[in-house]
Amino acid sequence: MAESRREKLNEAAIEGNVTTLLELLQQDPLLLTRLNYLNNFNETPLHVASLLGHPTFVHELLKRSPRLAKELDSRGCSALHFAAAEGFLDIVKILVRVDPDMCSMHNQDGMNPIHLAAMRGRVDVLAELVRVRPLAARTAVDGGGTVLHLCVKYNQLEALKMLIETIGVKDRDKGFINSQDDYGFTILHLAVSNKQLQVIII
Repeated sequence: MAESRREKLNEAAIEGNVTTLLELLQQDPLLLTRLNYLNNFNETPLHVASLLGHPTFVHELLKRSPRLAKELDSRGCSALHFAAAEGFLDIVKILVRVDPDMCSMHNQDGMNPIHLAAMRGRVDVLAELVRVRPLAARTAVDGGGTVLHLCVKYNQLEALKMLIETIGVKDRDKGFINSQDDYGFTILHLAVSNKQLQVIII
């Protein structure tokens, strides 16, 4: 019986089917407590719905079980990591309203949701996450670089511009912009070595 409900909940999360979710919860109000994980990656229904872009489903889940926002999968990713990486701004807004501290949560690769949004060039999501938790943008990634290093490394010029305009301007001594990774490289060093003239112009 529990396995059948787990499968139905997984299908509902994949499809974003709120009607099925509500029916399952009516049959078993403790379902979300009992069946946290849907698969071998320890993903919750919230992870699945956030990854696939189902904001109404995400909202309904969090209304009934806000603690799901803190759950991590087997790689240390929260639902916010997934939504940020995929660029689902509406879901990101729902998730940070429930738990803004998840902006700072690092996964097993040493990345927080801000880092993932920057790597993928999700500028709107990045702006929202930085607005909610600006200090999370300043945390180092593995290798000692910053979110700015990631923007240069992954050639995300618009994300880099936005970060420099919002965070860098407040950084009067330019410490953030001139941060070095573990190899002593600033974003300017990376831009020169990658022949990224646009970054040098910024």
